[in-house]
Amino acid sequence: MEDQPDNKKTITEPLLNSNPKGGFRTLPFIIANEAFERLASFGLSTNMISYLTKEYGMDAAQGAQVLFLLSSATNFTPVLGAFFADSYVGRYRMIGFGCIVSLLGMVMLWSTTFPEARQPPCVQFGDRCNSRTTLQLLLLYTAFGFMAIGAGGIRSSSLAFGADQLSFRDNLQHGTIRESFFSWYYVTVSASVFVAMTCIVYIQDNMGWMVGFGVPVVLMIFSALSFFLASPFYVKLKPKASWITGLAQVVVASFRNRSIKLPTQATVEVRYHTKGSMLLVPSEKLRFFNKACIITNIQEDLTADEKALNPWSLCTVDQVEDLKALIKVIPIWSAGMLMSVNVSQGSFIVLQASTMDRHITSKFEIPAATFTSITVLVLIIWVALYDSVAIPLVSKIKAKPVRLSLKRRMGIGILLSTTSMAALAIAESVRRETAIKEGFSDNPDAGLHISAMWLLPFLILGGLAEALNAIGQNEFFYTELPKSMSSLASTLNGIGICAANLVSSFIVSTVRDLTQAEDQGSWVSSNINKGHYDYYYWLLAVLSLVNFIYYLVCSNSYGPCKEEEGSIVADEGFGR
Repeated sequence: MEDQPDNKKTITEPLLNSNPKGGFRTLPFIIANEAFERLASFGLSTNMISYLTKEYGMDAAQGAQVLFLLSSATNFTPVLGAFFADSYVGRYRMIGFGCIVSLLGMVMLWSTTFPEARQPPCVQFGDRCNSRTTLQLLLLYTAFGFMAIGAGGIRSSSLAFGADQLSFRDNLQHGTIRESFFSWYYVTVSASVFVAMTCIVYIQDNMGWMVGFGVPVVLMIFSALSFFLASPFYVKLKPKASWITGLAQVVVASFRNRSIKLPTQATVEVRYHTKGSMLLVPSEKLRFFNKACIITNIQEDLTADEKALNPWSLCTVDQVEDLKALIKVIPIWSAGMLMSVNVSQGSFIVLQASTMDRHITSKFEIPAATFTSITVLVLIIWVALYDSVAIPLVSKIKAKPVRLSLKRRMGIGILLSTTSMAALAIAESVRRETAIKEGFSDNPDAGLHISAMWLLPFLILGGLAEALNAIGQNEFFYTELPKSMSSLASTLNGIGICAANLVSSFIVSTVRDLTQAEDQGSWVSSNINKGHYDYYYWLLAVLSLVNFIYYLVCSNSYGPCKEEEGSIVADEGFGR
């Protein structure tokens, strides 16, 4: 925990003022929009591995790779959405576009469950199964594409659009408000994911795919309606010049001015900066880019009104520092991305849980796909306790405000994720041994006399890791990157998940190819009783440990965050 300055000044931000636009009253509509969208999309994706193997004849590895790619696309499209929202169309229009396209995609996916579009179902992991036709696969993948594009429109701008309705972004005195906003936003969205992984999956397992895929369509309609209903009350900021263009100009200008010698002393006179800017001199880190803002000849470089004649040869100090800020966060972002590889193993967890005893009572059994929702439940409970119990209690004991720094939270999350993979490897080893002892080596669908509670340590540790790292990442990127990149900052965590799914797909393919054996199959065989998923999880645990060490190096190299620059922070523990 870190001591924060005891600031007793009254908050004067217009959170509940008489302004006819924005304020807290608009936030329920924005949060409901993304909550319903997540509820619908996760209600479809959670049990999708079963749909692909039973209805489309895919084996476990093939189905998992399809879902890895779908998840990658869903988490990459927000990057494009953020770019267009910040630079051209604005966040309001981008979210509205996303609502419509997502709804179309879900309707298309629902249509794949109609009898006219279906063949006889496959036996899961069976050897004989008629695969779908090219036209049927085209419809499926097109639906996935529309859903990914729609999710990109909503998720790229929802968090930043909510922050637009408030005005505490650049005021460090209101770090507690910002932290609560991000935490509870994440909790609300996570709660919708929890409902999707329980209620909707239960409907799919007990009422069939047609009803189970139809419910998300209705939820997506609610998502669109909840957003558009509050349209007259939103603060709709106009898009600004493309930040990508500004960053590209810095790179080009630095290269063009590569022969210029940087002055030994930082003097304002030779730096080009906009009027009223707080940044008059660039920082000393990544000094090569400082060449982009050096004025070599005032008459040749500037116009009469002191603007750059050629923005591709002379940039402002703000542009230079914006590029540096983005480059600086990339190493920490990459560490979070590698942690997300562990999170993306949900498809395999479902297959494991499907063979284990999940009964709560003699008559009620938790669906296999729902079992992974425990991670989300743990996340929700942690945030609720951290924000409303832990922090107030410690602050009361110390008689001053305290909180965990962003980098410490992210680091602890990565360490917990490493521990969770070790716990999962142990659970899978016990499950596999039980299957062999009970004579089910050749029957991957057989129910085993082993409780699914063996998966609880992994799910609990994974939930805590996600609560600490993912929420910490969102706040870290939002505070460290400039305001012009707000939408990008809110999607960087999603970009990490996108990259993590591609890495996961690569790891699965590599492991399958390198460990393939004629008699036993690979570590990630469709017959999970003959495969060695425990070895696969141990591999991920080792990689996670290496990633934790990598994070420590990146965190120490980064230096203090903006939140740390505004307060005296104890120089102890990791995360500095």
